[in-house]
Amino acid sequence: MAQRSDPSDLFTRLLDDGVRAGVYPGAVWAVGDARTTLFEGAVGALDPARPGGPMLRDTLFDVASLTKILAVWAVVGTLVDAGKLEPEAPLGAYWPEAAGRPLAGVTALNLLTHTAGLPLRANLRPLYGSDPQDVRDGVLAEPLRHRPGEAVAYTDRAALILGYLAEHLTRRSLTRLAGDRVWTPLGMTETRYGPLPAGDVERCAPTEYDEESAAPLRGTVHDFSARLLGGACGIAGVFTTAGDIGLFLRHVLAPVPGTFSADWTAASLRVRTGPLTPPRGLFWHPAPGTDPADDVWAHFGFTGTGLWVSPARGRWAVLLTNRLYFTRDPGPLARVRDVFRTLAFP
Repeated sequence: MAQRSDPSDLFTRLLDDGVRAGVYPGAVWAVGDARTTLFEGAVGALDPARPGGPMLRDTLFDVASLTKILAVWAVVGTLVDAGKLEPEAPLGAYWPEAAGRPLAGVTALNLLTHTAGLPLRANLRPLYGSDPQDVRDGVLAEPLRHRPGEAVAYTDRAALILGYLAEHLTRRSLTRLAGDRVWTPLGMTETRYGPLPAGDVERCAPTEYDEESAAPLRGTVHDFSARLLGGACGIAGVFTTAGDIGLFLRHVLAPVPGTFSADWTAASLRVRTGPLTPPRGLFWHPAPGTDPADDVWAHFGFTGTGLWVSPARGRWAVLLTNRLYFTRDPGPLARVRDVFRTLAFP
């Protein structure tokens, strides 16, 4: 009788093929359910410039826009659960910095669904200078592109503004909020905003070549706007491992007391943009290649990271790569992600 193959082999072959094709230097992945990790692995090299160093399961990654889920979305959920934030209330009604500005009529729900009408430009320094307060003032004062609720258009500014809002409502930094309200309660001991301490840099996957340091960035956030703001903001800046993201996604599927609730997850993982396209939940979106009815939700990061969750299937998945080491072309990794998703959510 022929032996049945280990499901992990399918993931390993797929991701090994991506290494050989030069899609990324290496990858770490995991798939699980509400109780545990079912499959996991690592392939390829940590840094092609340092032969012999493999990618490991505890490799730290600059997860880029996954920050929007792991920090901003989760923290906002705790504020909504606690009654400190009403998602459909105009910002100008309770946030003095928004009153009298174009943002006054925007709601947190608009920001979470990318329907606020915010400018799409994300490179902040040429617009507002290098002082963090000037950046904040400039972002909050920008005219809208269209009236809130008229169209869906992804912009990093939504997460940046929600991070500012969370800090206003609590008088605490987003870094502290994410740690105290989400990461510590969930046991995510490897997750933090950068820059990383020297002891962690060696197990961090490098990203894009940086002309100033004449080397790939490693332990310093790639996103320029996040670097401008000290490495920590709503846009990007979080470093973590596949294992820690697995802990987070298990909580998304089966929340336990102490952080964001099942109600918040349920409100987020369904279409909240009506007939507008593309359809959006609250910072989550239907996974590429799926229909909202398939109930597979995703979020991706520019450095080469991605996570998925499906309440209907009771399953989650995470794929972390440092594809930005090789290229900014998203196409090759998008194709790998599509196959990875079909394997993870059969």
